[in-house]
Amino acid sequence: MGTVLGAANKEANGSALEKKPTVVFVLGGPGSGKGTQCANIVEHFGYTHLSAGDLLRAEIKSGSENGTMIQNMIKEGKIVPSEVTIKLLQKAIQESGNDKFLIDGFPRNEENRAAFENVTKIEPKFVLFFDCPEEEMERRLLSRNQGREDDNIETIRKRFKVFLESSLPVVEHYETKEKVRKIDAAKTVEEVFEAVKAIFALENDKAAV
Repeated sequence: MGTVLGAANKEANGSALEKKPTVVFVLGGPGSGKGTQCANIVEHFGYTHLSAGDLLRAEIKSGSENGTMIQNMIKEGKIVPSEVTIKLLQKAIQESGNDKFLIDGFPRNEENRAAFENVTKIEPKFVLFFDCPEEEMERRLLSRNQGREDDNIETIRKRFKVFLESSLPVVEHYETKEKVRKIDAAKTVEEVFEAVKAIFALENDKAAV
């Protein structure tokens, strides 16, 4: 690595730590429409979308030692340690050149949440929670079943159960801090995005004051 690049990296890492990025956690059950709305937010508000699942899959695909370890853990049905996912998120934040991020699908549970805040020293600006009835999420997942093996009724219901048991406590934690912005995600994509836009506009106004 050349000295100029080395210095630039050092500088980038330093500035990423000195100036804390704006982070918004995006939470919601499987089929609540998070991915679609994240794409809209990126387009309209200039955020960088980081999906914890995508980062883990990319690491596995890279064939790195870390990727092999992650793959083996997933194969054995084990949960990837929080620190591993957090390191991937930190790296993506530092390399992106942006200062505002949507983190989607993380934290999945209270342990993830506590570890993220502890390691990064970052608290989310707010949590965007896509609240959607189970029947509606089930209907969406079954209708989009395009060869995704995890979109069968039994697996879907298991995923709902995991979400309720693990992720709702995270939402409740941030509710006590008045950081949760709840959205009725059962509406149409357009209606949901109108609600999302209103939240981001309000948060931007608050920041400008």
